Amino acid sequence: MAATHSVHGMWSSRLAFILAATGSAVGLGNVWKFPYMAGDNGGGAFVLVYLLCVLLIGIPIMMAEILIGRRGRQSPINTMRSLAAAEGLNGLWVFLGWGGMVAGFLILSYYSVIAGWTLAYVFRAMGGSFAGLNGETAAELFAALVSDPERLLAWHTIFMVMTTIVVSRGVKSGLEQAVKVMMPALFILLLALVGYALTTGQFLRGMEFLLVPDFSALTRGSVIQAMGQAFFTLSLGMGAIMMYGSYLPRNASILRSSLIIASLDTLVSLVAGLAIFPIVFANGMEPGAGPGLVFMTLPIAFGQMPGGLLFGTLFFVLLVFAAWTSAISLVEPAAAWLVENRGMNRVRAAAVVGTLAWLLGIVTILSFSDWAFTFDFHGEAKSNGLFDIFDILTANIMLPLGGLAMALFASWFMGRGSTVDELQMEDGPLYQAWRFAARYLAPLGVLLIFMSGLGVI
Repeated sequence: MAATHSVHGMWSSRLAFILAATGSAVGLGNVWKFPYMAGDNGGGAFVLVYLLCVLLIGIPIMMAEILIGRRGRQSPINTMRSLAAAEGLNGLWVFLGWGGMVAGFLILSYYSVIAGWTLAYVFRAMGGSFAGLNGETAAELFAALVSDPERLLAWHTIFMVMTTIVVSRGVKSGLEQAVKVMMPALFILLLALVGYALTTGQFLRGMEFLLVPDFSALTRGSVIQAMGQAFFTLSLGMGAIMMYGSYLPRNASILRSSLIIASLDTLVSLVAGLAIFPIVFANGMEPGAGPGLVFMTLPIAFGQMPGGLLFGTLFFVLLVFAAWTSAISLVEPAAAWLVENRGMNRVRAAAVVGTLAWLLGIVTILSFSDWAFTFDFHGEAKSNGLFDIFDILTANIMLPLGGLAMALFASWFMGRGSTVDELQMEDGPLYQAWRFAARYLAPLGVLLIFMSGLGVI
């Protein structure tokens, strides 16, 4: 029989878990990556493929990760050690826990720096810095930030302190209270921005760009992108969802929770697109992927439109919340491990993880200036040195392998009785569908993502 309680505390309800896991899943990519990706790859056609990939790849792996976490009720490393022993398996499975925790830590180190950009832009928006911007001056404004190590260090420090404080307060007083405030606030901010987008006169054009199906625009590359987004958007493969699953009450349905989390994550991405693209089109601009959309294109739009100071500020506050909830989930696994294995209290454990991530973040900061170097990665020039290496290592290698291993462990190596018991689904059609997807469909999808990330296909 599985443990019923984590030494770190428990979510007070299924809703708390859903908000926390959705907070982990919803990040900067939901706002700047998914909407453009959808619009550029067939709109509604891409969204349909993406939803299918979420159903067949994302949700089965999320269920596997949650059930492993709830079964073990410990940090990912100790969970894998104890479950491997309980199932009579090789102790090397503990490296799955180590891999996830290290990947999350590496991501945190550079994610905090990028989140610092959003903090800086909150104050730029409030101060009216966007007024009168054009393409050239917006690019200069962004370049001035990323090429200034001292300013980046200041914002990186503030964001890491914010994140560490939340984690130091524990599950109920820290993580749960934070997401109960930030996630509703995030949705309210999104709806406020959509409300403004409705007044631009370009709302229908934005909706058409994002949602009208164009199956002729779908390519093999589009399908691989949809698979990748379905996997990465749910924060899979790095132990964060496993850790949050360890705090999930026994009576909460893993299937129902996973479906709700995936739905909310997708909803945020789509609503963000409906908020952003009408503003972009109304100002005669072209939507662009990546940081350029957020830090260069949109500031020009906010600087030109009525109420731009208010709505520009709200937009970047929204981004801060999205980044903050994701960063909290990246600190938690390592902090929990230190509490379990080194006898630290929560405050000290969170401080140690936060400090180490802060120190490694300095490498990312310098990658945009003094330590920048260029290298080729499968025909694409990468110019930000170690930052790009960390990104490639985690996104292209560690996370796909971690997600693949979790799906295989839960569906092939854990006993049927253990998974039936944890999923509370009985050995019926729903359980069989999950088991088939986790055994065959999800691993195949992740392998395709992995090979695409390495430039093999």
